[in-house]
Amino acid sequence: MTTGRTVLVTGGNRGIGFSIAEEFVRQGHRVAVTARSGEGPAGTLTVRADVTDAVSIDAAFTEIEAALGPVEVVVANAGITRDTLLMRMTEEDFTSVVDTNLSGAFRVVKRASKGMLKARFGRIVLISSVVGLYGSAGQVNYSASKSGLIGLARSVTRELGARGITANVVAPGFIETDMTAQLSESQQAEYKRSIPAGRFATPGEVARVVTWLAGDDAAYISGAVIPVDGGLGMGH
Repeated sequence: MTTGRTVLVTGGNRGIGFSIAEEFVRQGHRVAVTARSGEGPAGTLTVRADVTDAVSIDAAFTEIEAALGPVEVVVANAGITRDTLLMRMTEEDFTSVVDTNLSGAFRVVKRASKGMLKARFGRIVLISSVVGLYGSAGQVNYSASKSGLIGLARSVTRELGARGITANVVAPGFIETDMTAQLSESQQAEYKRSIPAGRFATPGEVARVVTWLAGDDAAYISGAVIPVDGGLGMGH
């Protein structure tokens, strides 16, 4: 990628978001992360923001623009889970997950698009999940929010594609993070049996797909869903 892009990663204080921000820094970019708590990796600007609040998103962008310049690459990664079976899932369990994971991405992309339209350049990468298409018992809310990102990216591609702006979706499978580390050894072994690659991904393997999509080599890719799941979701 041309060096010196201004990049924003939402939810960049842990897990996959942290690794994505780290990889952009390693490649020589100006990187900001939003976080409700904690800090992004070394070399990033951490800005407090809550993706469920459009005012806080606007303030975060204003702060980043003043410090690093207009945001050229946005990675919508912030997400939450509230897993439970459909019969036990409250309306609040459903709406809170959709408001963070899907509406949150909408708020971030809408605010980012202002500067991108002016520059006639932009890279939008939405972090979905294999369960967005594959489905997962106990994750009706999460699956719905993550599959919604695909419609968002494809509609944005049709609206903004002629302005040098791409919008793509990365759909990770099981990744070695704090969340998978909490699974018992027998659960981990069972999951690995269902993955053709026979292992979980490292966060860096997801991060490098994201940085590639944001770069010049992927300029003609838009509205795509790129799975990083070791073959788990094939055909979905």
